[in-house]
Amino acid sequence: MTTFVLLHGGGMGGWTWKYVRELLETLGHKVYTPTFTGFGERSHLIGRDVGNATHVQDVVNVLRYEDLRDVVLVAHSYAGTVAPGVIAQIGDRIASVIYLDAIVPHSGERIASLMGYVPEDQLAGLDAMLDAGEGPIGSGVDAMQREAAKTHPHLMDPDREKWLLDNLSDQPMKATACVIPVGAETIEKPVDYIAAAITVMTAMHDRARALGWTIHSHPGDHALLVGDPEGTVELILKITASKGAA
Repeated sequence: MTTFVLLHGGGMGGWTWKYVRELLETLGHKVYTPTFTGFGERSHLIGRDVGNATHVQDVVNVLRYEDLRDVVLVAHSYAGTVAPGVIAQIGDRIASVIYLDAIVPHSGERIASLMGYVPEDQLAGLDAMLDAGEGPIGSGVDAMQREAAKTHPHLMDPDREKWLLDNLSDQPMKATACVIPVGAETIEKPVDYIAAAITVMTAMHDRARALGWTIHSHPGDHALLVGDPEGTVELILKITASKGAA
Protein backbone atom coordinates (compact mmCIF):
# COMPACT_ATOMS: atom_id res chain seq x y z
CA MET A 1 0.00 0.00 0.00
CA THR A 2 1.22 3.48 -0.91
CA THR A 3 0.14 6.80 0.56
CA PHE A 4 -0.63 9.40 -2.10
CA VAL A 5 -1.16 13.10 -1.48
CA LEU A 6 -2.74 14.57 -4.60
CA LEU A 7 -2.59 18.34 -5.10
CA HIS A 8 -5.07 20.05 -7.41
CA GLY A 9 -4.84 22.69 -10.11
CA GLY A 10 -6.06 26.26 -10.43
CA GLY A 11 -9.79 26.88 -10.07
CA MET A 12 -10.23 23.32 -8.87
CA GLY A 13 -10.10 21.55 -5.50
CA GLY A 14 -9.55 18.14 -3.94
CA TRP A 15 -12.79 17.08 -5.63
CA THR A 16 -11.12 17.06 -9.05
CA TRP A 17 -9.26 13.89 -8.03
CA LYS A 18 -12.55 12.01 -7.47
CA TYR A 19 -12.07 9.39 -10.20
CA VAL A 20 -8.33 8.93 -9.63
CA ARG A 21 -8.86 8.64 -5.88
CA GLU A 22 -11.56 5.99 -6.27
CA LEU A 23 -9.33 3.88 -8.53
CA LEU A 24 -6.34 4.11 -6.20
CA GLU A 25 -8.39 3.33 -3.11
CA THR A 26 -9.97 0.33 -4.81
CA LEU A 27 -6.44 -1.00 -5.29
CA GLY A 28 -5.78 -0.59 -1.56
CA HIS A 29 -3.79 2.64 -1.53
CA LYS A 30 -4.30 5.45 0.97
CA VAL A 31 -5.20 8.74 -0.72
CA TYR A 32 -5.41 12.32 0.56
CA THR A 33 -6.77 15.12 -1.64
CA PRO A 34 -6.46 18.38 0.31
CA THR A 35 -8.13 21.52 -1.03
CA PHE A 36 -6.13 24.75 -0.90
CA THR A 37 -7.55 27.70 1.02
CA GLY A 38 -9.89 29.71 -1.19
CA PHE A 39 -10.69 26.88 -3.62
CA GLY A 40 -13.56 24.40 -3.92
CA GLU A 41 -15.32 23.66 -0.63
CA ARG A 42 -12.97 26.20 0.97
CA SER A 43 -13.83 28.97 -1.52
CA HIS A 44 -15.51 30.95 1.26
CA LEU A 45 -12.02 31.55 2.69
CA ILE A 46 -10.72 33.37 -0.39
CA GLY A 47 -8.98 36.65 0.43
CA ARG A 48 -6.38 39.13 -0.79
CA ASP A 49 -3.77 37.60 1.52
CA VAL A 50 -4.21 34.01 0.33
CA GLY A 51 -1.22 33.02 -1.77
CA ASN A 52 1.63 30.57 -2.14
CA ALA A 53 2.63 30.58 1.53
CA THR A 54 -0.92 29.74 2.62
CA HIS A 55 -1.20 26.85 0.18
CA VAL A 56 2.18 25.43 1.14
CA GLN A 57 1.07 25.50 4.78
CA ASP A 58 -2.24 23.83 3.86
CA VAL A 59 -0.34 20.79 2.60
CA VAL A 60 2.37 20.78 5.27
CA ASN A 61 -0.35 20.70 7.92
CA VAL A 62 -2.06 17.71 6.30
CA LEU A 63 1.18 15.72 6.36
CA ARG A 64 1.93 16.71 9.96
CA TYR A 65 -1.49 16.31 11.53
CA GLU A 66 -2.29 13.10 9.65
CA ASP A 67 1.24 11.90 10.54
CA LEU A 68 1.93 10.93 6.93
CA ARG A 69 5.29 9.51 5.90
CA ASP A 70 6.79 7.91 2.78
CA VAL A 71 4.29 9.91 0.75
CA VAL A 72 4.08 10.08 -3.03
CA LEU A 73 3.32 13.74 -3.73
CA VAL A 74 1.47 14.37 -7.00
CA ALA A 75 1.05 17.97 -8.17
CA HIS A 76 -1.29 18.96 -11.00
CA SER A 77 -1.12 22.31 -12.83
CA TYR A 78 -1.07 25.19 -10.29
CA ALA A 79 0.10 22.81 -7.54
CA GLY A 80 3.50 22.69 -9.23
CA THR A 81 4.10 26.08 -7.61
CA VAL A 82 3.14 24.73 -4.18
CA ALA A 83 5.03 21.44 -4.15
CA PRO A 84 8.57 22.91 -3.89
CA GLY A 85 7.66 24.85 -0.75
CA VAL A 86 6.13 21.75 0.80
CA ILE A 87 9.22 19.69 0.01
CA ALA A 88 11.49 22.38 1.46
CA GLN A 89 9.61 22.28 4.77
CA ILE A 90 8.78 18.63 5.16
CA GLY A 91 10.68 16.73 2.48
CA ASP A 92 11.73 13.99 4.89
CA ARG A 93 8.14 12.71 4.80
CA ILE A 94 8.01 12.57 0.99
CA ALA A 95 9.27 9.47 -0.80
CA SER A 96 8.84 10.66 -4.38
CA VAL A 97 7.40 13.48 -6.46
CA ILE A 98 5.28 13.45 -9.60
CA TYR A 99 4.33 16.56 -11.56
CA LEU A 100 1.14 16.03 -13.56
CA ASP A 101 1.25 18.53 -16.45
CA ALA A 102 2.12 21.11 -13.80
CA ILE A 103 3.72 24.54 -13.68
CA VAL A 104 7.49 24.39 -13.13
CA PRO A 105 8.40 27.70 -11.45
CA HIS A 106 11.82 29.06 -10.65
CA SER A 107 12.39 30.81 -7.35
CA GLY A 108 11.30 34.45 -7.47
CA GLU A 109 8.85 34.08 -10.37
CA ARG A 110 5.13 34.81 -10.40
CA ILE A 111 2.58 32.55 -12.10
CA ALA A 112 0.92 35.07 -14.41
CA SER A 113 4.23 36.43 -15.74
CA LEU A 114 6.03 33.10 -16.12
CA MET A 115 3.01 31.82 -18.08
CA GLY A 116 3.11 34.93 -20.25
CA TYR A 117 -0.27 36.33 -19.22
CA VAL A 118 0.74 39.59 -17.48
CA PRO A 119 4.01 41.60 -17.66
CA GLU A 120 6.17 41.28 -14.56
CA ASP A 121 6.07 44.98 -13.66
CA GLN A 122 2.26 45.09 -13.79
CA LEU A 123 2.05 41.95 -11.69
CA ALA A 124 4.42 43.33 -9.07
CA GLY A 125 2.22 46.42 -8.83
CA LEU A 126 -0.89 44.30 -8.43
CA ASP A 127 0.78 42.26 -5.72
CA ALA A 128 1.64 45.44 -3.84
CA MET A 129 -2.01 46.55 -4.08
CA LEU A 130 -3.13 43.24 -2.58
CA ASP A 131 -0.65 43.66 0.28
CA ALA A 132 -2.24 47.04 0.93
CA GLY A 133 -5.69 45.46 1.15
CA GLU A 134 -6.79 46.71 -2.27
CA GLY A 135 -7.42 45.21 -5.70
CA PRO A 136 -9.33 42.15 -6.91
CA ILE A 137 -9.71 39.22 -4.55
CA GLY A 138 -10.09 36.62 -7.31
CA SER A 139 -8.35 36.11 -10.64
CA GLY A 140 -11.34 34.87 -12.64
CA VAL A 141 -9.57 31.65 -13.64
CA ASP A 142 -12.80 29.64 -13.41
CA ALA A 143 -14.58 31.92 -15.89
CA MET A 144 -11.58 31.78 -18.24
CA GLN A 145 -11.56 27.97 -18.18
CA ARG A 146 -15.28 27.78 -18.91
CA GLU A 147 -14.92 30.21 -21.78
CA ALA A 148 -11.95 28.31 -23.25
CA ALA A 149 -13.90 25.05 -23.13
CA LYS A 150 -16.51 26.50 -25.49
CA THR A 151 -14.04 26.55 -28.37
CA HIS A 152 -11.70 23.81 -27.16
CA PRO A 153 -13.75 21.15 -25.34
CA HIS A 154 -11.91 18.77 -23.06
CA LEU A 155 -11.14 15.26 -24.20
CA MET A 156 -13.79 13.59 -22.09
CA ASP A 157 -17.44 12.63 -21.99
CA PRO A 158 -19.61 15.79 -22.19
CA ASP A 159 -21.37 14.96 -18.92
CA ARG A 160 -18.05 14.64 -17.16
CA GLU A 161 -16.85 17.89 -18.66
CA LYS A 162 -20.02 19.58 -17.42
CA TRP A 163 -19.30 18.22 -13.93
CA LEU A 164 -15.77 19.61 -14.11
CA LEU A 165 -16.77 23.05 -15.39
CA ASP A 166 -19.76 23.41 -13.05
CA ASN A 167 -17.58 22.79 -10.01
CA LEU A 168 -14.76 25.20 -10.85
CA SER A 169 -14.21 28.04 -8.38
CA ASP A 170 -12.14 31.20 -8.50
CA GLN A 171 -8.44 31.31 -7.65
CA PRO A 172 -7.11 33.90 -5.18
CA MET A 173 -5.43 36.73 -7.09
CA LYS A 174 -2.60 36.68 -4.56
CA ALA A 175 -1.74 33.12 -5.64
CA THR A 176 -1.52 34.30 -9.23
CA ALA A 177 0.43 37.50 -8.55
CA CYS A 178 2.73 36.73 -5.61
CA VAL A 179 6.37 35.74 -5.82
CA ILE A 180 6.96 32.01 -5.53
CA PRO A 181 9.82 31.98 -3.02
CA VAL A 182 10.80 28.32 -3.42
CA GLY A 183 11.09 27.13 -7.00
CA ALA A 184 11.27 23.73 -8.65
CA GLU A 185 15.04 24.01 -9.08
CA THR A 186 15.40 23.55 -5.31
CA ILE A 187 13.89 20.06 -5.33
CA GLU A 188 16.68 17.62 -4.65
CA LYS A 189 14.56 14.50 -4.95
CA PRO A 190 14.12 12.85 -8.36
CA VAL A 191 10.96 14.16 -10.05
CA ASP A 192 8.88 12.44 -12.72
CA TYR A 193 6.85 14.68 -15.03
CA ILE A 194 3.74 13.49 -16.86
CA ALA A 195 3.31 15.69 -19.94
CA ALA A 196 -0.08 15.96 -21.65
CA ALA A 197 -0.14 16.19 -25.43
CA ILE A 198 -2.78 18.94 -25.64
CA THR A 199 -1.98 21.64 -23.11
CA VAL A 200 -0.86 25.20 -22.43
CA MET A 201 1.99 23.73 -20.37
CA THR A 202 4.37 22.92 -23.25
CA ALA A 203 6.94 25.44 -22.03
CA MET A 204 6.73 23.79 -18.60
CA HIS A 205 7.60 20.45 -20.21
CA ASP A 206 10.78 22.07 -21.53
CA ARG A 207 11.58 23.42 -18.07
CA ALA A 208 11.16 19.95 -16.59
CA ARG A 209 13.57 18.51 -19.16
CA ALA A 210 16.07 21.27 -18.42
CA LEU A 211 15.98 20.28 -14.74
CA GLY A 212 16.78 16.69 -15.71
CA TRP A 213 13.42 15.32 -14.66
CA THR A 214 12.13 12.10 -16.21
CA ILE A 215 9.37 12.85 -18.74
CA HIS A 216 6.39 10.58 -19.38
CA SER A 217 3.95 11.36 -22.20
CA HIS A 218 0.15 11.14 -22.06
CA PRO A 219 -2.00 11.56 -25.21
CA GLY A 220 -4.72 13.50 -23.36
CA ASP A 221 -5.20 17.14 -22.46
CA HIS A 222 -4.43 19.19 -19.36
CA ALA A 223 -7.46 17.76 -17.50
CA LEU A 224 -6.27 14.18 -18.01
CA LEU A 225 -6.93 13.27 -14.37
CA VAL A 226 -10.65 13.79 -15.07
CA GLY A 227 -10.76 12.79 -18.73
CA ASP A 228 -8.61 9.67 -18.39
CA PRO A 229 -8.33 8.70 -14.73
CA GLU A 230 -7.50 5.10 -15.70
CA GLY A 231 -4.53 6.16 -17.81
CA THR A 232 -3.45 8.67 -15.20
CA VAL A 233 -3.51 6.05 -12.45
CA GLU A 234 -1.64 3.59 -14.67
CA LEU A 235 1.16 6.10 -15.18
CA ILE A 236 1.28 7.15 -11.53
CA LEU A 237 1.51 3.53 -10.37
CA LYS A 238 4.11 2.66 -13.02
CA ILE A 239 6.28 5.55 -11.87
CA THR A 240 5.76 4.72 -8.20
CA ALA A 241 6.60 1.06 -8.78
CA SER A 242 9.85 2.08 -10.50
CA LYS A 243 10.83 3.80 -7.24
CA GLY A 244 10.06 0.63 -5.29
CA ALA A 245 7.19 2.31 -3.44
CA ALA A 246 4.10 0.59 -4.85
